[in-house]
Amino acid sequence: MSPLAALLVRDMRLGVRVGGGAFIGVLFFLLVVTLVPFAIGPDLALLSRIGPAVLWLGALLANLLGLDRLLVTDHEDGSLDLILMARVPLELAVAAKALAHWLTTGLPLVIAAPLLGILLNLDARATGTVALTLLAGTPALTFIGLIGAALTIALRRGGLLLAVLVLPLNIPVLIFGVAASNAVIVGPAPFGPPFAVLCALSLMSVVIGPFAATIALRYGLD
Repeated sequence: MSPLAALLVRDMRLGVRVGGGAFIGVLFFLLVVTLVPFAIGPDLALLSRIGPAVLWLGALLANLLGLDRLLVTDHEDGSLDLILMARVPLELAVAAKALAHWLTTGLPLVIAAPLLGILLNLDARATGTVALTLLAGTPALTFIGLIGAALTIALRRGGLLLAVLVLPLNIPVLIFGVAASNAVIVGPAPFGPPFAVLCALSLMSVVIGPFAATIALRYGLD
């Protein structure tokens, strides 16, 4: 097994353990979506209209929960020093860690979204559309969060600062994700343009995120 594959498998195993990102993220996602109908009331038309925004906002916040453990755990136990000294490029190493985070936190949110859409009075077409936009947009949430995790790794109580740094950067992803979902559910705007922008944001973050995180790590740990 290559070093990158071993790192990916290791982080995925840590992510699915009790207290890892997968269980906590889906549980938080469930709580957010469950509380909204109680707050809104029995207006089914309103629930179906705001359903995509609620699912996207819940997914964004649930993804944020595990970002503080993306790099800080390795920094505390010394694993990050070994990764820095390894022959594997640091950009690929942090990209593998971000991919493991998405597979154990982001992907379960995508799978759970159609089931939770029932609580918001969304039909099968609407929940499928929201799940598709989440599949395209959640990688951007993870790789943007990777930059924030690298910037705050050497700070005490960095989790609070991480949320302040990452949430504004995720606003474009949230806007175009909800816009693409509403284009199919509400109309009359076309689905293609906002979905294409959402995919472009994910591709840009996947490319830029590891390089920006590497610069932040080397600067912050010097």
